[in-house]
Amino acid sequence: MRNGVPNLGALQAFEATARLGSFSRAAEELSLTHSAVYRQVTGLEQRLGVQLLTRIRRRVALTDAGAEYAGRVRHHLEQLEKDTFGLISRAGMGRSLHIAVLPTLATTWLVPRLATFHALHGDITISLSARTLPFQFKDHPFDAAIYHAGQIWPQTTGIKLFDEEALVPVCIPELLTALHQEGDLSAITHLHMLSRPDAWRHWYEAQGREYLPIISAGPRYELFTMVLAAARSGLGIGLLPRFLAQPELDAGTLVKPAQGILNVPDAYFFSYPSDRERSQALGVFEAWLAEAAQP
Repeated sequence: MRNGVPNLGALQAFEATARLGSFSRAAEELSLTHSAVYRQVTGLEQRLGVQLLTRIRRRVALTDAGAEYAGRVRHHLEQLEKDTFGLISRAGMGRSLHIAVLPTLATTWLVPRLATFHALHGDITISLSARTLPFQFKDHPFDAAIYHAGQIWPQTTGIKLFDEEALVPVCIPELLTALHQEGDLSAITHLHMLSRPDAWRHWYEAQGREYLPIISAGPRYELFTMVLAAARSGLGIGLLPRFLAQPELDAGTLVKPAQGILNVPDAYFFSYPSDRERSQALGVFEAWLAEAAQP
């Protein structure tokens, strides 16, 4: 510790453990061993003379002091990341953008198209970080964000990429044999999204069907990619955005066990803070996104 400032590695280990609630998950994110993260955090507590975490079997919980300190550490780490990106950009190593994006949209839509962007604009580096919840740009090191919402975020400027349009039920063909009758899905496990807990209920209401209690007993997943993987594996019926499910439906790896859809009024947007001057690189990326999002 120099002049009272803890080691950066210890701070990163503590922040990741506090955010993820687990030494193991923090170790996976940081590409370290469980014991290395544990030693870093324990050493930090000993140096500070303050208990930051309580260990309850295999889980950890933040003390009041730990929760406050974790928030401050997270803010400074994100600011350090932002400053680093800015330095790289100003140092003539090429223009760079740091974009927050929904994980599923990143892996299924954005990343597969970035090779085209790079071929056109090889001097602009696009770095991506996954974010599933709204945030304030002033508190995070991002130049822009791609997100799902009913409208563009307040105090930002940007464009609508495309409408989500509809969610459709999908499963592997083999599960259709479990149907008591055509369109009766009650015998098959329903897969749920944590961020859209009422989606299946609304789907049943839209079809004029009864929503049985057993339907809500199915497993819940954090990301649509997880729901898609679970559906592919035969774990049940997923309710997925049509644009995400369509390649699987076209290939025949997934089928629609019922024809009803759930219309979704929300869309995917790209925006950045209105109070910042838009960089040339950001303008180039926005124009390319607008073209890439065209049907």
